[in-house]
Amino acid sequence: MMDNLPPKVQNQIAQFQQLAQQIQMMTTQKLQLEAQVRELDKALQELEKAGEDAVVYKSVGSLMIQSKDRAGLTDELKEQKETMEVRVKTLDRQDKHLRERHQSLQEQISKALQIPSSKEEDDEPKAG
Repeated sequence: MMDNLPPKVQNQIAQFQQLAQQIQMMTTQKLQLEAQVRELDKALQELEKAGEDAVVYKSVGSLMIQSKDRAGLTDELKEQKETMEVRVKTLDRQDKHLRERHQSLQEQISKALQIPSSKEEDDEPKAG
């Protein structure tokens, strides 16, 4: 069926499919970042609840290392959270743009694939 379509429409369909994949990847990435933000938020809440004498640990790669600089650890977690939130907002903007482009392409493709309107039939000479 694709062979019967004009090259422009084939190109639009290919772009449409590619945008759908990009939207899906971006949604997955955004969900992962949002989960990390929630995780960091929970860690900050627990850190605030813990007493001043509580032993706290910091994740360094695959290791957990005791942290003596509680304020520094709190600042580090807050900074990571802010960075993640900025990335989520950026992905939101990109996602919105991709979805708008996707919708526009869908409309263009639908218009290109429509059966010729009845106006063309009206232009034909009538016998009589």
